[in-house]
Amino acid sequence: KNQITLRIVVEHTRIFKKRKEDKMSKKEPHVLDIKKDKNYAWCQCNESEGQPFCDGSHSKTDHQPIVFKSDTSKEVALCGCKQSKNAPYCDGTHLSL
Repeated sequence: KNQITLRIVVEHTRIFKKRKEDKMSKKEPHVLDIKKDKNYAWCQCNESEGQPFCDGSHSKTDHQPIVFKSDTSKEVALCGCKQSKNAPYCDGTHLSL
């Protein structure tokens, strides 16, 4: 009986871990062009279907998007791992995850 219980616990743990990995954030930045004076809302909750930008899915979480505007049109690397200390911009944290 203990072996069966242990197998069930191990299997549930494996399934939970797999679901968590499936929902995990990207382990690299989103490199894209942003336009001068346009407002952007970077998704902080990782629930948005339109990563890296917010689609309102955070309403079921405790997170809020980070709204930002660029003073120039340029290519940027937006954080994909959601761990950057310089969000919404990538700071390389994904390299240590």
